[in-house]
Amino acid sequence: MRKHRGAEPPKQGGERFFFAGVSGCEGGHTLKGFGAFLARGNVVDLAIAVVVGAAFTAVVNSLVKDLITPLVAALFGKPDFSKLGFTLNHSHFGVGDFVNAAITFLVDALVIYYLIVFPLRLASDRFERSKSVLALKTCPECLSEIPQDARRCKYCTAVLR
Repeated sequence: MRKHRGAEPPKQGGERFFFAGVSGCEGGHTLKGFGAFLARGNVVDLAIAVVVGAAFTAVVNSLVKDLITPLVAALFGKPDFSKLGFTLNHSHFGVGDFVNAAITFLVDALVIYYLIVFPLRLASDRFERSKSVLALKTCPECLSEIPQDARRCKYCTAVLR
């Protein structure tokens, strides 16, 4: 077997994945690396976002199922909106659950847009520095674009009139 300078010989099978780049491949080192991975901010932020998103989805699903669906079902004259559907050639097509899911999606999208996207866009527009557009002219010597008020070209240092 060929010796590697400054590194251990490659591991076989699944060990190569779990212990890649770890010197002294004892189990304690991989657990420390795993702990460091979990402690990174973006992993924790992602976990929090998933939990909050799941809770938010449950609230919106309840809103649609308990308030909006009965209102829409009353318009169609059926007390149980989830049973809404039609039959075609002895096949029943239930559209009530699909409509529930579509309404849930629309309510989710509206809430996310008006409570997150729209306020963040307003804030970024308010605090964004306005960039002034400089009028440009062409240097007669090197044909570079330079500011209109320049007295010398910044590329060829030609004196401008």
